[in-house]
Amino acid sequence: MAADDSNHGESADIEKPLPSIAAAWRSSLHPIFYISSWIYFSNITILFNKWLIDSRGFRYPVILTCWHLIFATIATQLLARTTTLLDGRKSVTMSGRLYLRAIVPIGLLYSASLVCSNMVYLYLSVAFIQMLKAAAPVAVLFVAWAWGVEHPSLQKLLNILVIVAGVALASYGEIAFSWAGFLYQLGGIIFEAMRLVLIQVLLSEDGQKMDPLVSLYYYAPVCAVMNILIALATEASHFDTADLAKVGYLTLLLNAMVAFLLNVSSVFLIGKTSSLVMTLTGIFKNILLVIVSVMIWHTSITSLQFLGYGIALFGLVVYSLGWEQMTQTSAVACIYLKSFVSSSPTTEDEKGKPTTTSLPPAMRRALVLALALVVIMALVVGGSWYNDPVHDGPPVDKLLEVPPVGGQTRR
Repeated sequence: MAADDSNHGESADIEKPLPSIAAAWRSSLHPIFYISSWIYFSNITILFNKWLIDSRGFRYPVILTCWHLIFATIATQLLARTTTLLDGRKSVTMSGRLYLRAIVPIGLLYSASLVCSNMVYLYLSVAFIQMLKAAAPVAVLFVAWAWGVEHPSLQKLLNILVIVAGVALASYGEIAFSWAGFLYQLGGIIFEAMRLVLIQVLLSEDGQKMDPLVSLYYYAPVCAVMNILIALATEASHFDTADLAKVGYLTLLLNAMVAFLLNVSSVFLIGKTSSLVMTLTGIFKNILLVIVSVMIWHTSITSLQFLGYGIALFGLVVYSLGWEQMTQTSAVACIYLKSFVSSSPTTEDEKGKPTTTSLPPAMRRALVLALALVVIMALVVGGSWYNDPVHDGPPVDKLLEVPPVGGQTRR
């Protein structure tokens, strides 16, 4: 969900209130805590939903989405009355006209996006879903061009062509490809792109800025009503209440809580990191989710998919950061690594400034994590590719076979 960070100035004439215990506790935590929390709740929500819908047999994605939104409606109303987490809504000038003109259409698009995103779990693996999601910026850019919010440029067009080529290559290499799942994921991406552009057109330009939790406070009731209507038309006729007991009421409650905590973690993350760290964190989160899903469901990833996803991620990084910022960051990293390997003291120029630019600690940790992630992903994908029946090499179980002795095969 899109989020905006607002910095409100404080008048010198007004006495500043004493900080609350919660605010003091939040300020004492390291930003890595908020980043880790957001990565954890984002990925665990996706894995939890996939496990419920596909593995656990609760094949009612619309009803599950409806339950999430009903829970979110109740939770946000309670938080608004008992905590300060939703105080941001006081800066939103809400009227009946604005609610009907902006909140309702944006809420309907959000509901459609959530339904499509959960429906796709019936057809595609989590790893392939994440590969398709790399094309989300392409949809946002095209919708923004159509709406007149952004203006086309050759550089952006080349960037999105690289992303599209990578996603197409990953789709071509998918073994268990499903057109129904592909179209549901495409629909979810388009609905989400339209929602983000409408937020910019209808709300942000009027100065109505909302964080993810405040957005959920306004959108959840609209989405819940729409999803109830969709569920009545699609899944209610074949819904079996015995499936609730089979999955477990506590499991469904925990699932809704995890999905809601994702929005809470997004609120705490706002303003704690820079846009560069947020972009790299999002890419790291998606790659980590691909690796974890492959390890859980033993999904086969072909070398063609691996190549396509790599191309798409490269295009996504260039699109998000820009080539100039990438080259500057790479130059700083090279200088740091060169000085680290040579262990030579830092020299100074005629003005007394060091000529070697050192990376900040956060960037150093990010580079180490990225290197470890690349190694792990190479091992996981390599093992999956080697066991792929399309691959010319023998599968692992064949390597464990001993030649027949006396007409029997020993392992």
